[in-house]
Amino acid sequence: MGLFDRFKTKKIEGVDDTMYLTLREERRITKENTKIIKEFERQKNRKHVTEAEYLTQMRDPSNVVEFDNLHTYFFTEVGTVKAVNGVSFDIPQGKIVGVVGESGCGKSVTSLSLMQLVQAPQGQIADGSIRYQAGNGKCYDITKMPKDQMLKIRGKEIAMIFQEPMTSLNPVFRIGEQMDEVVLLHVEGATAESAKARSIEMLNLVGIADEEKIYKNYPHELSGGMRQRVMIAMALACDPRLIIADEPTTALDVTIQAQILELLRNVKDKINGSIMLITHDLGVIAEMADNVVVMYAGRIIEQGTVHEIFKEPKHPYTIGLMKSKPGGKLKEDRLYSIKGQVPNPINMPDFCYFCNRCDHAMNICSKEYPNMVKFSPDHLTACHLYYGEGLQEQNQKRMQNNQSEGKE
Repeated sequence: MGLFDRFKTKKIEGVDDTMYLTLREERRITKENTKIIKEFERQKNRKHVTEAEYLTQMRDPSNVVEFDNLHTYFFTEVGTVKAVNGVSFDIPQGKIVGVVGESGCGKSVTSLSLMQLVQAPQGQIADGSIRYQAGNGKCYDITKMPKDQMLKIRGKEIAMIFQEPMTSLNPVFRIGEQMDEVVLLHVEGATAESAKARSIEMLNLVGIADEEKIYKNYPHELSGGMRQRVMIAMALACDPRLIIADEPTTALDVTIQAQILELLRNVKDKINGSIMLITHDLGVIAEMADNVVVMYAGRIIEQGTVHEIFKEPKHPYTIGLMKSKPGGKLKEDRLYSIKGQVPNPINMPDFCYFCNRCDHAMNICSKEYPNMVKFSPDHLTACHLYYGEGLQEQNQKRMQNNQSEGKE
C-alpha cells in the first residue's frame, strides 16, 4: 500500500473518511450547481416586482423577526455545503436574543441571510422564510424580496455591527464621510449639513469624546475600541428596529468589552429595539441575552430563556459548552473539551449530527435525527434522550446500573 493510500484510508475518531472526487464528478457537480445558482440569481435580480409577492403575515405580532425553516447553502465544486439547515426561531420586540455555538455552526450565515448579504453566487437561501415586521406596519418575507427593495431596509431598519471593524471600515475614507453616507442614503431629504450633525450626534451617543476630531480621522488613527464604537454609531444612525451584533467584542480587552456591552444595552433601551447577539463568549450571553439559541452544524439543537439554558441545559452539546467555560468549578486539572469533530458539512448524515461526539449516544442516535422536545413554552431541545426509544434505552440503563449497585 502506497503512502497516498494509507492517508486515504486513515480513520480519525469523530471525523468522516476523506472522499475523493474525480474530475468528471467535479465537472458534473459544477454544471448542476451552475444551473441552480442561475435560477436563484434570476429570482433576486428580477425587476418591477409587485409588493404583494413578498408581503406576508407574522405568526406572532410581538416579534420583529421570525426565522422559519431557513436553509442557506453554498454550492461549491465539490458539493453543497448546508451551512444553515432548517433553522427556526423568533426575535421578540425589545429583547436580546443570543446565538451561540462553535465556529462554523451557522451563526453568522443566519444573520447574513437576514440581511441578504450571503456571499453570492455560491451562497444562496435555498428554502424557508424570514419574516420581518417593518416600522411601517407591513410584514416582509426577506427571502422573496428582490435586491433593489432590500436596499430600503438594510442599514435603515436592520443594521449590522460586523465582527472586525478594521475590515468593515474603508481605510481610505475619513470616519465622517463613511457615517454621512449612511444618513444620506437612507434619510429622506438629508443634506450634507444634517448628515454631519447626525453623525456627530451618534458619535457622542456612543461615548466618544472630542467627536469633532474623530469625525475627521481615518480608521487607522483610532484604537480597536474606538473603531467598534464608530461601527455601533453607524449602525444606530437611522434608529433601526433590529441590530445584529456579530461578535462585537471579540478583538477587545475586558475593560472595553464591558463598556461596549453596556453601551449596546443602553442603546437598545433608548430606541426600544431588538438585538441579535452572536458570540462564542458564554459570559457575554449570560450577561446580555434574554433568550438563547444554541446552534450546531447548521441546526438549532437547543433554545430557551437565558435562565433555562444556563440553569438546566438539556442537550449534551449545551452541557459540554457549559463545562468548557473557564472558571468553572471542575475537579479535573485540565479544562474540559468536547471530543471529536463536526461532521463533513457537504455530506451531512440523516441522523443526529452530534452522536459521534456524545457521551450519551444510543442506538437510535445513529438511525434518525431527533425531534424537538418541549420542556416549557420557551425551552426546546433536539435530543433522543427525552422521548421514544432513546428514553426507554436510558431508563433501561438506569435500571441496570441500580441493580449492579444493589448487588455491590
